[in-house]
Amino acid sequence: MFSVRMLCALWVSGWLLVFPQISQGQEPKKFEIISVGIRGGLSLIGLPPQEKHDFQHYDVFGILGFPGSWEWPRGWEARYRWFASAGVLHAAGENGFISTTGPGVIFTNWDWNVSLDFGTGAVFVSNQHYGRQDFGGPVQILGHGGVFYHFPGNMMGGWRFQHFSDAGIYGSNNRGVDLHFLEFSYRF
Repeated sequence: MFSVRMLCALWVSGWLLVFPQISQGQEPKKFEIISVGIRGGLSLIGLPPQEKHDFQHYDVFGILGFPGSWEWPRGWEARYRWFASAGVLHAAGENGFISTTGPGVIFTNWDWNVSLDFGTGAVFVSNQHYGRQDFGGPVQILGHGGVFYHFPGNMMGGWRFQHFSDAGIYGSNNRGVDLHFLEFSYRF
């Protein structure tokens, strides 16, 4: 019985990936720039083990939307997207370049002007050591999620939680960083 359910789930998932415009009520979405913006984050409350220093992260970002979208009753729409950012990571009196990139999915309810955004990806850090905290290497793994409100004039604002770490790639004595961001963007 388990294998039949698993095959059905894989078939439906594959169908949605191959034919993303399966249930649309509007014009088909195309590959396009969704938004650009700025954000700033602090390491406040995070996942254990905690950071050894307080981190600050400031950057600019852009989000591209992939073709297609899914629409559900009650006004929800989902869409695949790709993000990229570049900025500064600061802790223990040291600064370093940080860049993130990766895929995600955004769920939007246009009646409520609210979006839920989730994604994963890769992080590149130019400085691997901030005081006593060691990232282990320049490439890290990223996970994030956020809630956003769509203001008039194509402006968006919201909160994002972001975690990045080496996930044990460079050894077991390295720590990641958990950041709480406020971000503002312009939606095209």
